[in-house]
Amino acid sequence: MLRHQIIESLTASHPKKAEDAAIVLWEQMATQIISIIGVGGFNSLYTRSLFLTQSSFPWLTPSVSSLQTDQRFAELKKYFEGQSPAQVIEANNRLLCTFTDILASLIGEELTSSILRSAWSVHAPVQDDQGFKK
Repeated sequence: MLRHQIIESLTASHPKKAEDAAIVLWEQMATQIISIIGVGGFNSLYTRSLFLTQSSFPWLTPSVSSLQTDQRFAELKKYFEGQSPAQVIEANNRLLCTFTDILASLIGEELTSSILRSAWSVHAPVQDDQGFKK
């Protein structure tokens, strides 16, 4: 899936500062998504994604404080700071893919991809329903 390839590329692009790069991606994406589905919608998707990703990365533990706007990514950064850069990249990749998979199942692949391209300033080809590049 193109969306997963973009996420993988972005999460691996700064291995020495993996935690900081991860948080930047989340903040950029959150800004775009919250403007469409609101804080409550974003928080629900984020918490569900943490819960689902926790089976592979038990140190990702969602809590009530992670839902507070000013603390949402501070807690995630703390989780990441205790891990190796490779683990941070792998966990963030999985977390972002899980989050965007859920979002795509709700609003569609095309809109999800458009939101991500806008959030992350990615210039990737857009595909219509027939699979042709526009």
